[in-house]
Amino acid sequence: MKSRDLLERHGFEIEDHLLESREQTDAFMEKHGVETTPQTFIKGDRIGGYEALRIHLGVDKPEEERSDTTYQPVIAIFAVAFLMALGLSWYSFNAIFTLRAFEWFISISMCFLAVQKLQDIESFSIMFLNYDLLAQRWVPYGKVYPFGEAFAGILMTAGALTWLSAPVAITIGLIGAVSVIKAVYIDKRELRCACVGGTSSVPLGFMSLTENVMMLSMGVWMLAKMY
Repeated sequence: MKSRDLLERHGFEIEDHLLESREQTDAFMEKHGVETTPQTFIKGDRIGGYEALRIHLGVDKPEEERSDTTYQPVIAIFAVAFLMALGLSWYSFNAIFTLRAFEWFISISMCFLAVQKLQDIESFSIMFLNYDLLAQRWVPYGKVYPFGEAFAGILMTAGALTWLSAPVAITIGLIGAVSVIKAVYIDKRELRCACVGGTSSVPLGFMSLTENVMMLSMGVWMLAKMY
């Protein structure tokens, strides 16, 4: 269906040959030496499956030309967190842009980022060891960090127990920021960021530093508000 839709959007007339049984499918794959269906043919030439069709039509670049890093996961998290914060502000204060909305944006972002890490905490902790200074000295910290981030984010969203949540955010944010600065800007290492989990393709750098600076700043701000 995705191949048909893509072809139709590019102005092709489609002649569809449905494989109606397992036997027909196996015979087709054996005849053409392929392992998946559907296969697209244009003017008699076999293009391949859906991904190959996207490359042929210029929608995607060939695999060898693609970057192996992406900021898409982090952008998606920050964008949704920002919109949620504006929505909460609108509901609570009948105004979209408020100081509390900015606070919610950071705390909700922390929660989302923590969830990404907690999906596979073992993979996260392994990738985290590549650059975090505290985790390199105390390995269990790699598994403590996501819980600390979620804990601080939830309490800051609720505006509760600031005396506890703020120091946690300051501590992990400060350690994280120093670790990223050392790894990226001093040691000039090219690493993947564990900020969105252990299978992340996000490069360690500005976005990683932003996450930690946000936590650090939020912790300092919330603590200052108490006094």
